[in-house]
Amino acid sequence: MDERIKQLLALGKEHYEKREFERAEHYLRQLVDRKVPFADVYNMLGVIHHDRGQFEEARIAFEQALSLNPNYTEAALNLAVTYNDLGRYDEAKRIYQKALDRSGENPERLDPFVRGKIANLHAEVAKAYEDAGLFAEAKHELRKAILLCPDFADLRLRLANLYRQSGDAEAARFELEEAVKARPEYVNARVTLGLVYLTLGQSREAIREWEKALEIHPEDRSAQMYLRMAKQPSRPPQSWDAPPPTDEDAALRQSEVLEGLNDDALDLE
Repeated sequence: MDERIKQLLALGKEHYEKREFERAEHYLRQLVDRKVPFADVYNMLGVIHHDRGQFEEARIAFEQALSLNPNYTEAALNLAVTYNDLGRYDEAKRIYQKALDRSGENPERLDPFVRGKIANLHAEVAKAYEDAGLFAEAKHELRKAILLCPDFADLRLRLANLYRQSGDAEAARFELEEAVKARPEYVNARVTLGLVYLTLGQSREAIREWEKALEIHPEDRSAQMYLRMAKQPSRPPQSWDAPPPTDEDAALRQSEVLEGLNDDALDLE
């Protein structure tokens, strides 16, 4: 490796680690132009694109990183997250599992408690990002956690609520359907899934979810309120937010649901 390439790589990594992505990209692009076959260069560029919401560009970069190093698990995870952002869920599972199998780092071989603990750490980092307003990073960390523990329905609900906030109803629907599949008795997920179905114009499916929620928990005020409003032809909810409720108690509960309140703790033990 000549000195100029070493210098470009060092500068690119330095700015990347400081999250100075524009400066990092300036140096990393020069390495790409020189056709330097470093997988981590493409992985860093992929992260930069993903941070900007440029998911197709991120996909291409991560795929290039994996073509250079098929055992690059970080790039595989990043690509899996990006595939999910693009709605390519089956491909996300396939590419991630394939890379893990090749590397011998399949998390399925870990003790379930250890996997849960690591997933919990990712969830905590996601919460920190969310509190800081860095929602793309929060989603990224939640996807890492879910790839480790796909049956953690509460994590899928959290991720779905982030997708809802960004207006991506289809991605939210997928996460909530998976959450309900993993935990059929999870009332919060069913109530929120009903809201997403309603946003997608699937009122029958919305009513079905709220009715199922009430079968599980007949006193759930959110499901009662949404079901009552959905059955009023003159006032069908047309957006993420349902129409104003008729009493203060219901208003408080509605606010909790719409803000994605999740009363269930992670099932780690």
